[in-house]
Amino acid sequence: MNISAQLTEEFNLRPEHVQNILNLLDEGNTIPFIARYRKEQTGAIDDQVLRQLNDRYEYLKNLEKRKQEVANAITEQDKMTEEIQAAIDAARTMTEIEDVYRPFKQKKKTRASVAIEKGLQPLAEFILAQEGNPYEEAEKYINEEKGVKTASDAIAGAKDIIAEIISDNAELRKKLRSLLENHGEMQVKMVKDDEKGTYSMYADYAELVPEIKNHRILAINRGEKEDCLKVKIFFEPEIAKRVCKAKYIKSKGDCAQLISEAAEDGYDRLIEPSIEREVRAILTDRASEQAIKMFEVNLRPLLLQPPVKGKVTLGLDPGYRTGCKVAVVDETGKVLDTDVIYPIPKVHSPEKIERAKNTVKALIEKDKVDIISIGNGTASKETEIFVAELLKEISANVNYAVVSEAGASVYSASPLAVEEFPDFDLTLRSAISIARRLQDPLAELIKIDPKSIGVGQYQHDMDKKRLDSVLGGVLEDCVNSVGVDLNTASVSLLKYVAGLNSGIAKNIVAYREANGKFTSRPQLLKVSKLGAKAYEQCAGFLRIPEGKNIMDNTAVHPESYVKAEKLLNLFDYTADDVKNGGLKELPAKIKEYGEAKVAEHCELDIPTMNDIVNELIKPGRDIRDNLPQRKLRKDIMGIEDLAVGMEVEGVVRNVTDFGAFIDIGVHQDGLVHISEITDRYIKHPSDVLKVGQQVKAVIIALDKKKLRIGLSLKQVKKIAN
Repeated sequence: MNISAQLTEEFNLRPEHVQNILNLLDEGNTIPFIARYRKEQTGAIDDQVLRQLNDRYEYLKNLEKRKQEVANAITEQDKMTEEIQAAIDAARTMTEIEDVYRPFKQKKKTRASVAIEKGLQPLAEFILAQEGNPYEEAEKYINEEKGVKTASDAIAGAKDIIAEIISDNAELRKKLRSLLENHGEMQVKMVKDDEKGTYSMYADYAELVPEIKNHRILAINRGEKEDCLKVKIFFEPEIAKRVCKAKYIKSKGDCAQLISEAAEDGYDRLIEPSIEREVRAILTDRASEQAIKMFEVNLRPLLLQPPVKGKVTLGLDPGYRTGCKVAVVDETGKVLDTDVIYPIPKVHSPEKIERAKNTVKALIEKDKVDIISIGNGTASKETEIFVAELLKEISANVNYAVVSEAGASVYSASPLAVEEFPDFDLTLRSAISIARRLQDPLAELIKIDPKSIGVGQYQHDMDKKRLDSVLGGVLEDCVNSVGVDLNTASVSLLKYVAGLNSGIAKNIVAYREANGKFTSRPQLLKVSKLGAKAYEQCAGFLRIPEGKNIMDNTAVHPESYVKAEKLLNLFDYTADDVKNGGLKELPAKIKEYGEAKVAEHCELDIPTMNDIVNELIKPGRDIRDNLPQRKLRKDIMGIEDLAVGMEVEGVVRNVTDFGAFIDIGVHQDGLVHISEITDRYIKHPSDVLKVGQQVKAVIIALDKKKLRIGLSLKQVKKIAN
């Protein structure tokens, strides 16, 4: 297989771009580096496409490796033929190559292997040839020492061998697998259910395999794993058996009858259970990939939520019995104060509630608090009511926001949290995290295992290695697209910078602590174990706001500094003009001069030149500043205030295969089904919605007892973007 040609066709890219990408990957370049700094070689494709191409490249390389292993193994057995080699070359999946290898694989003891040991292989071949009387031929194989006492024993053994030969036929297995995938029916019976009635819809359930949705596959798998469901993929056995027989029966007579019997036995005993497992695995892999994709789609905008910069923040981690934990952090996230208050009327006395108000008011005044961040977990609603009432009693202009506290408890008990805040217990660490994730969601959420952030479907059922790989890629892309302050970034953040790892990230922090702040990017080469290759990959993504060279606070790569200076000199600009934001007219001047001429003069390709221009116009820019900003509140609304037909504003919290969950400010997310998102046809909710998007919705269903809210976006004139 020509892997480069295969990828060119699959991704519809230019051959030279694909070959360049493969060369860059093989040279050890990272995805963020290639996407950002090698646009002239890749055709400027983005990091997500690069990751998809890289995943496929790895699969195809492994497939080629496996093909070679199989070919070698068959050759060593001295059984290689042109036909088998052609089948190996034609295989397009790991399953197909394993089908080819199946007849040659060392098997455990089977009925067929026992029959072969008895010397019945030639009889099986005689029957398959269909050119004589099998019963007369069988008489020749009677051998009491080997346990073949009669001709019938010999025939039975030969049929076992034929059944396994039929079962091992790669072409036949592929055809039967296709029949099950395209025409089979998944049948589900409920054995038991849990207290919540989670699997009640699958009590007596059947659906054609090609029509079953991915999220139902995962739900059924989980129910089966929990011994609540019994699952089978049914395909009419008579049809399947006819397919098996047609492959081998070439005449009529006794031999054909014996092959027919062997085919039926082989299908029932060997093929059907095996093919069903394979199809279940294919469906599970497909559903898992979709679930991982949805996790990726949801996680990216969650991590890239706009930060609330420059605000002293008071974080509240709500709780009933143990009280509400309080932490105040300054604009940089440094902890100023901590406390515990008891503000819930249901469980706390009026005296404690009054004391809680006084405590929070005092902290607001003392630390000049600008904003309050409330976790959305247990007792969140009551805490929000407490805050809303408190804000009416003070003159300071303080707002609040409710943030997802998913993963805060995981972080607070982690070794990282202990290292960061050894003097605080884990409950106060949660409050600190809740405050900081409002200030800079990316810097705080990066510390938490993505599987604990709460935006996935069935993430605990996924292949851990694959899930970690994809989510690690999302974290890496987000961190590098935003950029990292070299002088303030934690190890947690630095380790996701292209070219770095945990060890080098720790060395950067150690160097910073020993030598003071970095003043230029080339200083990175003095960091232990950070060599030339790592420097090439990471330098452009690390920012030095107060550096000697203004370009150190941009995404301009050091390899392009001289070229960027050429660009400035061409239009009589200086570094001071860059610092003072005096380059607003640069794009117009380039256009007037001629984009191609400018690029040629500066020895740059046009995409890279445009990137450099954007960076020089606004050094230190944060791409998140251009996204819709978080809405801050001063008052609260409860589910009891809602009514069908009411129009509400909300924020998308999670996108699934069947719809999206919208936070409308009442602590119970509303569900908008895919059919209620838009009037036009969409394949998936993610075609229209993403996490963090602000929307307007109409309430179309409301069950206050069960806390269920049904929403419609298409009944609102326009979806807010």
